[in-house]
Amino acid sequence: MAPTELQKETRIESIDLLRGIVMVIMALDHVRDYFHADAFLYDPLDLTQTSIVLYFTRWITHFCAPVFVFLAGTSAFLVGHRKGKRELSGFLVKRGLWLVFLELTVVNFAWFFNIHFTLVLLVVIWALGVSMIVLAGLIHLPRKVILAIGLLVVAGHNLLDTVHVGGADWKAVGWALLHEFTFFDFEHFNLFVGYPLIAWIGVMALGYCFGSLYLLDAQVRKKKLIQLGSSMIVLFIVIRALNVYGDPLPWTWQSSPLKTMLSFLNAAKYPPSLVYLLMTLGPSILFLAFAEKRLGKLNQAFVTVGRVPMFYYLLHLYLIHGLAIVAAVLTGFGVAPMINFETWVTMTPALKGYGFNLWIVYGVWIFVVVALYPLCRWYESYKRNHREIWWLSYL
Repeated sequence: MAPTELQKETRIESIDLLRGIVMVIMALDHVRDYFHADAFLYDPLDLTQTSIVLYFTRWITHFCAPVFVFLAGTSAFLVGHRKGKRELSGFLVKRGLWLVFLELTVVNFAWFFNIHFTLVLLVVIWALGVSMIVLAGLIHLPRKVILAIGLLVVAGHNLLDTVHVGGADWKAVGWALLHEFTFFDFEHFNLFVGYPLIAWIGVMALGYCFGSLYLLDAQVRKKKLIQLGSSMIVLFIVIRALNVYGDPLPWTWQSSPLKTMLSFLNAAKYPPSLVYLLMTLGPSILFLAFAEKRLGKLNQAFVTVGRVPMFYYLLHLYLIHGLAIVAAVLTGFGVAPMINFETWVTMTPALKGYGFNLWIVYGVWIFVVVALYPLCRWYESYKRNHREIWWLSYL
């Protein structure tokens, strides 16, 4: 039997390529939050106010979190295949705890520049970390059982959409952490649960099982990826068209076919619905099927970013927020409104009237990505050439 790509090399470039692409796209959404004038006025997916360009500027970033979490599960499988489940389990627990710590400290400070930490934000890094801790236990089960659990969670969690726990006691917070997008206003601090955990745990579990496809011969794997990705896209269309289950936001007929399509695509992200996950992960898996070929220079740049995702993630938040402070100063708003946030940046009253058009947003986004690339290339090379430094695997 010929050795598979997994046996011949330590990383799979198509996975790093997809991860790098979604990391770059993610920066666009965060630049929009800090720079786009209309971000302070309305939801870019609000069909009564948005434009086509703005809608898709936001919509395309829907791919980022699901792909990031799913591929984290896939990478965990590949690491476990090389090192064994016991070592993998310990690594997942330690890395998961590290990510939760980063979310509560370094990442939260990057978002708000609030030295008092009066607003605690629990979003993608938090969900990634806790999902890893849960996966550390799940991997000791048979793979078919993990797959069944992942499918049950992803396909069934929308049954919980109507469950609501009011108030601000431990029961309400506990339920929010599991399945409800909620903002809590406590006496001394605010808590914003942006990424409830249940669905994301299911996504990572499915990503872990997906990793087993990379033990197959390349041609066999490609065929299975095409079948899986295509099936998910078809399933998305069917479930969404029925408009009965799978998303708490039913699509509606609009004044034009184009707006009706936009309504059809407007699936719920918080928490990620079944429809949302099929819509984003299906095309992503299909992309992986056709990405296993010799890469050009541009694709290789995305691969570089995809190999140092946490390094890129932390740097891009600080750079974007720092540039936003400069922009606020240059437009007469000063530094103060851009620091010590106690709510989300677009909800800050002192920034009313601040912001730029969408083309400026795209310009800042390109600048951020280009500026970060040399740093990512340096760190990727350093990390690759210093494998003996254990803590590099945590960043």
